[in-house]
Amino acid sequence: MSRRHPIIAVTGSSGAGTTTTGHSFSRIFASEGIQAAMVSGDSFHRYNREQMSRLAAKGQFGERNHFALAANHIDKLEALFYDYGHSASGQFRRYVHDEDRELIAAGYKPGTFTPWAPLPADTDLLFYEGLHGGVTGETYNIAQYVDLLIGVVPIVNLEWIQKIRRDTYHRGYSEEAVVKTIINRMDDYVHDIVPQFSHTHVNFQRIPLVDTSNPFVVREVPTEDESLIVIRFREPSAVDFPYLLRMIEDSRISRYDTLVIPGTKLSLAMDLIMRPMVLELMAHKPFA
Repeated sequence: MSRRHPIIAVTGSSGAGTTTTGHSFSRIFASEGIQAAMVSGDSFHRYNREQMSRLAAKGQFGERNHFALAANHIDKLEALFYDYGHSASGQFRRYVHDEDRELIAAGYKPGTFTPWAPLPADTDLLFYEGLHGGVTGETYNIAQYVDLLIGVVPIVNLEWIQKIRRDTYHRGYSEEAVVKTIINRMDDYVHDIVPQFSHTHVNFQRIPLVDTSNPFVVREVPTEDESLIVIRFREPSAVDFPYLLRMIEDSRISRYDTLVIPGTKLSLAMDLIMRPMVLELMAHKPFA
């Protein structure tokens, strides 16, 4: 952790909603005049899209899949967090998505990476959104450098529904291919993704109120008003629960460290909970 150069990380698996959470933080940064260095976990994948496809065709799957630590430059991610915490510097790059019109117009091919480059100068904090922001283990300890670690964790059936919907409707994959990816990732999901949520300061878990028993036949993602959000705090003594209960209609406490809110109130809750934590970091106060 760094009092001078804070690091915020949002971690969660593919299709979990980390990108949406990143947009909430971007709004907080903009309204508070905070200059954030924004880094995506996709940019630390070891293989580009074409390389992964070639390896998969050979049955190798590029060190299995993007969930696996071996399929990512975890050493570079840890180096970035270390460097930023000590000197507000570090190396990063960008992964080119199909919707990245600016990068594509600049000549980059979707599914590839931009070159490694220094972070922008004079930033107030580093914001990471991706798969491995809270990884710990014998070889790596990413979590030790993060001042505020957020988990975005839909229950697994809902996570699969969201991924199938996104990858088939918006990324052009067949449903069979997406389901195969989910199956291939399961071991790494259990061993590399799930353990991170024990190290988070706050977890946001979305729970549907409709039947998702078989996520492979559900065609529509449950809407916000068909969902609840379970919010678990690692340090509940630092949370003003009475204030949150007053401000968030129909919210309740289910355990001493857990707030439950309607799905339609997620954006409001994120702002009420995250904004004070971000401002505390900006006041150079450690969050523990």
